[in-house]
Amino acid sequence: MAAPPPKVIFLDAAGTLFQVRGSVGQIYAQVATTYGIAISAAELDRAFRQSFCTAPAMAVTSAAGEYQWWHALVRDCFKHLLDHCNHPAIGDFLSSPVFNEYFAELFALFATADPWELLPGVISALCQWRSHDIKLGICSNFDRRLHPLLDALNLTPHFDSVTISGTLGVAKPDPRIFGHAAAQHGYELPNPQLWHIGDHYGEDYQGATAAGMTGLWLSPGQTLDQVYAAAIQGLSPATPPD
Repeated sequence: MAAPPPKVIFLDAAGTLFQVRGSVGQIYAQVATTYGIAISAAELDRAFRQSFCTAPAMAVTSAAGEYQWWHALVRDCFKHLLDHCNHPAIGDFLSSPVFNEYFAELFALFATADPWELLPGVISALCQWRSHDIKLGICSNFDRRLHPLLDALNLTPHFDSVTISGTLGVAKPDPRIFGHAAAQHGYELPNPQLWHIGDHYGEDYQGATAAGMTGLWLSPGQTLDQVYAAAIQGLSPATPPD
């Protein structure tokens, strides 16, 4: 069945609008070399995936809390390498003030456009929707760095609202973050004319649907306009991950 035409389209941020240029491991490794630590990007990618998947939701309400959350995650990445790989120098790195300097540089870097790239078709989709008087918002589990990052990527003018978990203390798929996003536009949930599109099946599609929005999953390889067209035409959604 075709989805009702949207009054507002909310979008996830990382993985939906933009993605890391190269890989997280490549960036972590590149910055680490300036501090005398040589680790392969592949090893850091594996460590990051494990640490990120097991980390608690970033349901914090302060900039300091966000900083500490990411500090703990990056530290856990290197601790994993110390425990499971042959990198004895990491022990000294983690116990020295140099690690804090490394993390501070890394944290600041991800608030800039340098490590990111827009996904294909993003700008054309946003412009098309705005030309049809559809309001646009972001609903993301990103932290406060999203605001300067949107500026750096020239995305800020496209959006009427930005809702992030870092200022609310709740993260997707918690229905409260979707309710807050809706309230930014004067709506309450449930309301199927409020759409949410994101690349995470559980947090975005299932979370938004359970909260009372029309949840749409941006599957790997899809563009935003393809997801929109399929929903309007009532085509079967992409098969969810196992």
